[in-house]
Amino acid sequence: MSFILSLILRLILTFIIAAGLTPLIRRLSFWIGAVDTPNKRRINKTTMPSAGGLAIYLAFSIAILFLFKDIFSTVYSLKLILGGGIIVLTGLVDDIKEISPRAKTLGMLLAAFYTYFILNIRMDIVNVFSFENINVGWLSLPLTILWILGFVNAINLIDGLDGLASGVSIIALTTIGFIGYIASSSGAIVVQVPIMMFILVASISGFLPYNFFPAKIYLGDTGALFLGYMIAILSLQGLKNATLVTLITPLIILGVPITDTFYAIIRRKLKKQSIAKPDSMHLHHRLLSLGFTHRGAVLMIYVLALTFSIIALLYSAASPIANVVMIVAVLVGLELFVEQIGLVGEDQRPLLNAMRYIGNRAYRQQVRKEREQKKHRNQKR
Repeated sequence: MSFILSLILRLILTFIIAAGLTPLIRRLSFWIGAVDTPNKRRINKTTMPSAGGLAIYLAFSIAILFLFKDIFSTVYSLKLILGGGIIVLTGLVDDIKEISPRAKTLGMLLAAFYTYFILNIRMDIVNVFSFENINVGWLSLPLTILWILGFVNAINLIDGLDGLASGVSIIALTTIGFIGYIASSSGAIVVQVPIMMFILVASISGFLPYNFFPAKIYLGDTGALFLGYMIAILSLQGLKNATLVTLITPLIILGVPITDTFYAIIRRKLKKQSIAKPDSMHLHHRLLSLGFTHRGAVLMIYVLALTFSIIALLYSAASPIANVVMIVAVLVGLELFVEQIGLVGEDQRPLLNAMRYIGNRAYRQQVRKEREQKKHRNQKR
């Protein structure tokens, strides 16, 4: 039996394990009180089980320990499972009793430090725009911590609609795994890294039918934190010694959750609110307010995630100069999209207003008139 065929069969078995575990985890969620009760910010109308990520974690753990034991050493697998267990336990406690943001961050930090010192997964070499590898030296630890916390929070924040975080994670991991596989064929990274990504994809895929609209179980913080953590550390492993996979590549692939997180921070800072304060202005909320159905909003964000993945694939194959031009074009297009849907706020549209000012004489006259009126009022005071 060829290696590829054996790999596919084992991935299918991983999918089946995850699909079989999910109904059991659904019952367990109700039993331990890991449920999501309706409120003004929630989409659900009835109490929903919210520890679905536990099924993904268990299926992934079983797969790397038993189904793929010829590829991953038992010691390494157990270390990885323990690291994931720290973040899963943090999310599970939050799903049961809703802990404070500070306590949740403490759990994330513990997992991040464990990753750096025990798993020895760290950002020590950085490649930007495919120019050259840069050794970051003493910045390795803080950059690794920020990388992990950033990805964990990004996936957690986008987990607002049925199947949204699960589907976006599948798209991201498949893309990173594909790029990683190309890098492994050239000897840039070991093949174990993309295989582990595909195992995680199979685990999420077995869970997704129960999580897609209308969901029977939620991913919960248990799953969202775990997926963010795994994407963070697997992309770090893919970065190591791989000139094909640069620092920018995973950021592009995770463009949807990263964009949502970045503009959420800006939005809350402009309103002088804590960045940890929840609101109903995330990407999925804005699409719903524009008239998208629940399923339509999720599919729309899937399309956006696929678009970012295609851009990342082009990026990995382009020249350094072309990469710079591509990133600038993506950032401008992204800003226009964000302003159009009002992700920061209805009155926060600097780029659109600048374009309107340049191309609309009547608008320029209106702006000048308003400035004069404001100046006049200030002089009166």
